[in-house]
Amino acid sequence: MNDIFARIWENLYARLTGPMNLRFIIQPTVATILAIRAGLRDAHQNRPAFLWAVLWNPARRRELLRQGWKDVGKVFLLATILDVVYQLIVHKGVYILELLITAVTLAIVPYVLLRGPISRVAKMVFAARPPMKQPPIQ
Repeated sequence: MNDIFARIWENLYARLTGPMNLRFIIQPTVATILAIRAGLRDAHQNRPAFLWAVLWNPARRRELLRQGWKDVGKVFLLATILDVVYQLIVHKGVYILELLITAVTLAIVPYVLLRGPISRVAKMVFAARPPMKQPPIQ
């Protein structure tokens, strides 16, 4: 069993310097941009922080998870496809656990960790600035 965990760790670490390593910058960046958009949308609609609401509001959990998946699902799918390609090139096979760890780490973790704090910061900024006056209609 220790051999399996050692191989997984070694293979995951090798992805950082192996072929296609630019995806470790691009995919979390895209997930971050999506989290910023969703967090600003949450702030404008005065919704609670995403992760907090998912964990503690069972009535809205399904809706929130569906919306989160809609936002980050394509990035997750791309991370999965690229890791399959990487594994086929390097290992000549596919290791599912490593695939899931990599895809979740690159796509879902940044989104989930950033959406709530961005929403909170945006709410503070929106509350601190004075409302904009509409120009008079002539």
